[in-house]
Amino acid sequence: MDAWIVGRKHVRFAVALAGAIALASGGLVVTATSASAAPVTPGSSLLDQAGPAIKKSAQDRYSIYSQKDGVVRYTRTYGGLRVAGGDLVIRTKAGKYAGASAGLTKPLSLGVKPTVTAASATATAKGQFKGTLTATGKPELFVDATSGAGKLAYETVLTGWQPDGQTPSKFHVISDALTGTVIGSYDEIENIAGTGNSVYSGQVAIESTQAGESYNLVDPTRGNGTTCDMNNRTSGTCTTFTDDDNTWGTGAPSDRQSAAVDAHFGAAVTFDYFKEVHGRNGIFGDGRGVPSRVHYGSAYVNAFWDGAQMTYGDGTGNAKPLVALDVAGHEMSHGVTENVVPGGLTYSGESGGLNEATSDIFGSMVEFYANSTADAGDYDIGEKIDINGNGTPLRYMYNPTLDGRSHGCWATNTRSVDVHYSSGVANHFFFNLAEGSGATPYGTSPVCGNAESVAGIGKEKAEKIWFRALDNYFVSNTSYVNTTTPANTARAYSLAAATDLYGLCGTEYKAVQSAWTSVNVAGNDEECVDGNNFSLTLSAAGASVGPGESTTVTVTTALVNGEAEEIALTAGAAPAGVTVSFEPATVTAGGSSTVTISAAADAGRASAPVTITATAPSITRSKALTVTVGSVAACTATSTTAVPIPDLTTVTSTVSLTECAATPSAASTVEVHIQHTYIGDLVVSLIAPDGTAYVLHNRAGGSTDNIDQTYPVNLSSETANGTWTLSVQDTARIDTGTLTGWTLSV
Repeated sequence: MDAWIVGRKHVRFAVALAGAIALASGGLVVTATSASAAPVTPGSSLLDQAGPAIKKSAQDRYSIYSQKDGVVRYTRTYGGLRVAGGDLVIRTKAGKYAGASAGLTKPLSLGVKPTVTAASATATAKGQFKGTLTATGKPELFVDATSGAGKLAYETVLTGWQPDGQTPSKFHVISDALTGTVIGSYDEIENIAGTGNSVYSGQVAIESTQAGESYNLVDPTRGNGTTCDMNNRTSGTCTTFTDDDNTWGTGAPSDRQSAAVDAHFGAAVTFDYFKEVHGRNGIFGDGRGVPSRVHYGSAYVNAFWDGAQMTYGDGTGNAKPLVALDVAGHEMSHGVTENVVPGGLTYSGESGGLNEATSDIFGSMVEFYANSTADAGDYDIGEKIDINGNGTPLRYMYNPTLDGRSHGCWATNTRSVDVHYSSGVANHFFFNLAEGSGATPYGTSPVCGNAESVAGIGKEKAEKIWFRALDNYFVSNTSYVNTTTPANTARAYSLAAATDLYGLCGTEYKAVQSAWTSVNVAGNDEECVDGNNFSLTLSAAGASVGPGESTTVTVTTALVNGEAEEIALTAGAAPAGVTVSFEPATVTAGGSSTVTISAAADAGRASAPVTITATAPSITRSKALTVTVGSVAACTATSTTAVPIPDLTTVTSTVSLTECAATPSAASTVEVHIQHTYIGDLVVSLIAPDGTAYVLHNRAGGSTDNIDQTYPVNLSSETANGTWTLSVQDTARIDTGTLTGWTLSV
């Protein structure tokens, strides 16, 4: 069974074909690749242009993870700590900002000092381990933002062996750094359970390297990928296969070379598939080949990817090695996912389902790409390895519910089922997109509810759309449905990918819409109409200005079909003191206009969507531009002086504003940081210069530790300049604390 615990798991994405089979991948710790650059500060131009779309905070720092073809991926730190779920993508076109993907729901705002010790986190982690423990790593303090919001946490990695005694374990435990409770856990090793004569693919051509008068199973054309024999052990030397005549195996599992042929062939085909179909230079993206280990363990009914290599067991009775082509493609596709998305698609909930589905999709496409008569392409997963013992596959992409556990239609509980079963929604989508719904040569695919039937566009287009969505748009916590951040969904990103490749509102775009609808995944997509039609895009999702400042974004139109009509541009209601203008105010479909957002000197702090409307005789389109008016430096004040909070005592801390010309806003904020072991004891108030008190926190939260929160407060009736006081009252005995700092922004 899978070694991880269901819950808020933070994975880097290892994966399994089924609960009884195992897959693995790299760990949660996100480090920059060899393409990384020095940290980039939030003020750099590209990040600054992304504005509110990436949910920046003052303590954020960014490092480039990868960049190619106008797509730059970043990792994020906050207060010097790694942020899991904080990764983002910025896209450019012709050197200009063209959009962003991010997983945070709002900017991070939390303290970075734990109240739980590392030793306590270690003890908690050890209590979660099952199997034989051989080593315990030092707990790492980090920000867990995989849910979209930040929480201070520890990640502790324990290594050893899973209960079966043969599967290695790299077990990650995530615990709350303020309360000590376990947030989630996962095992980095996830169970899936010349001429070569293979077990499953018949006679195939494989590459080897001559060494004197013999040959080694090393592929010189694909980054020197090797295949070696573990000799039915779980550790020790893996011996590279050698042969005297360069004819490998007999096709029978009893010949040790036969399984090696399948593994070597699978690594080569998967390498070629990603390179020739998607332009990716191998699994790792840098041309390196994949090491493959076969004959691992004794009667080991598993195969796994551990972030660096493939490992295959020999199956029941050492007679059914798990080296089938779609298994190899599935596993190594996890390697692609983890090397494309920093930290991978988090291996829990809906993002975990998308992780599994991505491997099922590309595992199937690798099988089609190989074009083997012995193992013809299909949409069954693991049909050759007979894990179930009755000849049935592990999963059915055309109708996922046939396995009795997978979801074929999205439902509100999809996010809470095992990731191998939530993957069914995306698998079903992909099948309908490629082959269409109803009766097909591969099986009959139903639609969900009253959805209309789907006309497939072919697997060649479907696979390109899915890879582009993964490569250019997905972030670590992308999901099926996201009511907080609707843009961070597989539907939205695959539609964007279809637009990039085939145009907005074309046959392919409409097929993606139809295929998602057919599996009960809805979205707020671009309306596609017949006749004269145009698209509307903004160069940024938001614009930030200070009082007395202005900034610009570009609105671009493009002709979708019909004749190019004149389009009038207008803006809806804006925050008080903000004006929005266009130059020019009228364009012809295909043209662009510069939008200028200006804030008066006395404009107060505010953030609100402004509707940009484009009206043509045949159709009207609109986009929301989030306009944020911030505080100038003179209207923000911070105290970092620590003030102890004894029992049954009221303490205060003051800041002063002296040169703020703006009128305080209805959207003013107070950021408060208090270390305290029982915040239900506390009353926190802001006292204005005129003595008016604004209660921010009133004995809420019970036994929760610490306050690290930004409170909105309406200060529109106040005068900015003067002395502002933060009052903290402790109303009970026993628990004490410290006010560590606070910031007022009017």
